[in-house]
Amino acid sequence: MNFRKSLLLACCGIQFAVLHAQDHDEQPYMVKTFHGAVHKVESSTSGGNITVYGEATGDARVEVFVNSGNRHHWTKEEIDRKIAERYDLIVGLTDGKLTGDAKAKHRDGNWEDNFSISFVFHVPEAVSTGLHTSGGNIIMSHLAGTQDFATSGGNLELEALSGKITGRTSGGNVTIRDSKDNIDVSTSGGNIKAINCKGVIRLETSGGDVRLTSLQGDIHAHTSGGQVEGADIGGELKTGTSGGSIHLKNLTCSVSASTSGGNIDLSISELGKYVDLSDNSGYVTLTLPKGKGMNFDLRGESVHFEDVTNFHGNMDQHHASGSVNGGGVPVKVDGSSSSVHVSFR
Repeated sequence: MNFRKSLLLACCGIQFAVLHAQDHDEQPYMVKTFHGAVHKVESSTSGGNITVYGEATGDARVEVFVNSGNRHHWTKEEIDRKIAERYDLIVGLTDGKLTGDAKAKHRDGNWEDNFSISFVFHVPEAVSTGLHTSGGNIIMSHLAGTQDFATSGGNLELEALSGKITGRTSGGNVTIRDSKDNIDVSTSGGNIKAINCKGVIRLETSGGDVRLTSLQGDIHAHTSGGQVEGADIGGELKTGTSGGSIHLKNLTCSVSASTSGGNIDLSISELGKYVDLSDNSGYVTLTLPKGKGMNFDLRGESVHFEDVTNFHGNMDQHHASGSVNGGGVPVKVDGSSSSVHVSFR
């Protein structure tokens, strides 16, 4: 089959260049530049990566990479033949939608050389996206708009995004930093890192750890089997794990945290509207700011106050119910069979 017949190109004010076959995946197989306005990027590929870079100036550009799992150095003719046999490759701009698709012609992907196609987009910052890859990574940076993306097995690496952000991976890790507005990302089996983000933030993993750093807003972060760690969080935080421990410090937020199988260690430097902790089997260590009005409801296998002053209420080995400094923010700890230790600084 002639390569030109298998390569479907939608043209709209473009400059087109086909480069030589890449040496160890370093050089793009194809580069196309588009002079028209771009409002959305749509891309799908069976096993490769998808990268979208937002840029303040310049024309939109799409780079196509051909990847070989065995690092074989193919000739241009070999690549043309493999694409013609295995893919319908579509790169084009129509009505503001920039498309990069590598659609496999056969469902059987067990090829001897792990052949795959990846895309790199350079576009204006104010674009939306719809991205999907079956096994590769998704990398996005400096974009403002509605971002919807998913990979079945790769990582999500996200930086400087704003707008409505919805991302999924079935088996990879998620890193998001310097992003804002409405963030909803999840992984079925990997870790999540969120750094310097603000807004409405939803983070969920079924089997990995969650690490939170310098977040502000309405934050929900959950894992079914890992640890939760974090620092410098403001606003409102709701977090939990079914099998790990929770370690959070320098909180300036309302906080709800629970674990079924680990410990809780929290340090709060500025109280929010409430503190609500639950631990079924470990220990709870809670550090609170001095001199603030609080109402306590503490329960556990053992309950300990360190250097408490101005406490009014009832306290024994297993319970503490009362107020300090005239009462105020509710502080509840349900320790069940856990040891509960509360201190002030």
